[in-house]
This record gives sequence, structure tokens and C-alpha cells, in this order.
Amino acid sequence: MAGDLPDYYFRIRENGAVVFKVDTENRQRRIDMEEIATVNVKNGNIKPHGDRELTAEEADLIRNWTRDRVALLAQRDIDDIHRSVDYLNTTTQWVQSRATPEQLDQVTDALLMAMHDLRSVLVRKKAERLMKAAGGASDDD
Repeated sequence: MAGDLPDYYFRIRENGAVVFKVDTENRQRRIDMEEIATVNVKNGNIKPHGDRELTAEEADLIRNWTRDRVALLAQRDIDDIHRSVDYLNTTTQWVQSRATPEQLDQVTDALLMAMHDLRSVLVRKKAERLMKAAGGASDDD
């Protein structure tokens, strides 16, 4: 089992991770994890733990993990949006075929407001992209 363990472990947290060096080469033959750093994926900051200085190899490993984590989180965001489109479609089918008047009373206003807000932002963003592609400037410039 010990041969299969990574040399470093990243404990995921909300904005990044706590990085541990994994040690299985000790007299007790147990797994020890030494905290070596924290990393923030939002701003890329890497903070060594305590007075520890990271080796160049550790810093590279953490930077590579951060790059990969940011890419994974971005892909998950897109996956969530695709699922939202599916939910909108299944919601439409539910409203059309199964919703009772009482159920519709519970959700109609909230859905209409959320859809209006989403539509407004999508239309504005699409117009900005079209203006930029046409060589124009948006009001935000």
C-alpha cells in the first residue's frame, strides 16, 4: 500500500488547498503528513507553512497542481451550465405536462424573475461580443 501513495497530498478547501508532504518511511511504518503550504487558486498565492521554505521542486509541483485545479474548476463551471440548460428543459416539460396550479403558484414568479434576469444579461453580453467583433466599442469601454 505504501508504494502506491503520492509524495504530496492536496487537501481541497474552498479557495485552494492545504499541501502536505506524505512520509511512509518511518520506524512506526505509519503514514505521516507534514503540512508544507497553503495555496489559493483565486490569486495563485502559495504560502509555506510556518518557517518552512519550499524546494524548487515543491513550488513547481504546487504551481502545476494549481494550474490543473483552475482548469478543472473552469470545466466544472461549464458542465454546471450545461446541466442548467437541461434543468430548464425538464422544468418546461414539467410545467407543460405535470404541474398543478398550486405548484405553479409556488414557482412562477421566482422562475419568471430569474429567467428575465438571465435573459437580460445574456442579451447584453451577446450584444457586447457582436459589437466587439464588428470593431465597435461597448458602453463599458
